[in-house]
Amino acid sequence: MTKKIVVTGIGATSPIGGTAAESWDALIAGASGAKTLAHDWVAQYDLPVHFAAEAKVRPEEVLARPVAKRLDPSSQFALIAATEAFADAGSPELDSERLGVDWATGIGGLWSLLDAWDTLREKGPRRVMPLTVPMLMPNAPAAAVSMHFEARAYARTVASACASSTESIAAAYEHIQAGYADVVIAGGSESAIHPITLAAFSSMQALSKRNDSPETASRPYSIDRDGFVMGEGAAALVIESEEHALARGAKIYAEIAGGGVTADSYHITANDPEGRGASRAVELALTQAGATPDEVTHINAHATSTPVGDIAEYAALRKVFGDRIDEIPVSATKGATGHLLGGTGALEALFTILAVKNRVAPPTINLSEQDPEIPLQVSGTPQQLGDAPQLAISNSFGFGGHNAVVAIRSYDA
Repeated sequence: MTKKIVVTGIGATSPIGGTAAESWDALIAGASGAKTLAHDWVAQYDLPVHFAAEAKVRPEEVLARPVAKRLDPSSQFALIAATEAFADAGSPELDSERLGVDWATGIGGLWSLLDAWDTLREKGPRRVMPLTVPMLMPNAPAAAVSMHFEARAYARTVASACASSTESIAAAYEHIQAGYADVVIAGGSESAIHPITLAAFSSMQALSKRNDSPETASRPYSIDRDGFVMGEGAAALVIESEEHALARGAKIYAEIAGGGVTADSYHITANDPEGRGASRAVELALTQAGATPDEVTHINAHATSTPVGDIAEYAALRKVFGDRIDEIPVSATKGATGHLLGGTGALEALFTILAVKNRVAPPTINLSEQDPEIPLQVSGTPQQLGDAPQLAISNSFGFGGHNAVVAIRSYDA
């Protein structure tokens, strides 16, 4: 028997807010999290890009020092978002063997790895921290969340580039359906605003170079878009069956109605220009939701603000929705937050949950002149979705040809 899977808690630390509520309010207000970087290493390495969307609230302002010093920033962000989400869900009391963690990251403990390398070169092997490996490993955020909440059902890590945390939510849905856990903390985190990533993404012409105007640099669908903006942070959802949530009197934000995960098997960085894998992920999510494309009322697009990527996603969506795609309210929230890589899908799923709950599609900022090749229904101001039941999808696509989509339905019981 298929269970109805619902979201009972949300948490986030993002470039536009230190909590889920602050991030949502800033998003609706049209804020931008991108700013000029104030780090010496920007000039030291003569980086071509001088800006990024750093987390608005630094993790050391939230976590106790003994906790923070044992975790890479990617794990720090994970713990902050998960703690907020679990508290928001009412800190459910249950057997620890029935609490699971589905977490994601695209890159993992980059800072811990490269700081240790610098220490080795400059000071020798005896000065390398004993906790370096536990801090740099990609599963460290999942482990940190699992240990903090004594989640013993399982603690799994997804690493599928920018599709990672959407895939973790789809996995959580399936794990609850399969009976592996009663409650799952799902999400993703990333902290990769580092000289090496800024240099590497710049080298492949993926980043915007609008150094003179960071706040307007992320411009999804704008005809003058020139690349994405690096972001960082985390988002977490507490997910459980409707039956379990109602039995404990939990509030319910929305329903995770289904998920779809596919692979392009086309190119290590480029999307399949025909959108076959991406469109199939949308179709799988809708099939699992028991829905048709005609029922979709809102889309949170991947929309990174790259010249090629935005058009490829539009092609994929048109394969699924036909001409109707140009009538569905679409939000491209990376205009506000930048691109959190492995953490971006969870944050955008959180925004989609609040969109269907509050019946409003967030604005797409910095849209000066819309690309005529992408005639989607996007707006620089919030779009009202109406009082009827809502069904939305949130898309994430990553290097390696990874595609992940979750379908989210308003909870109108």
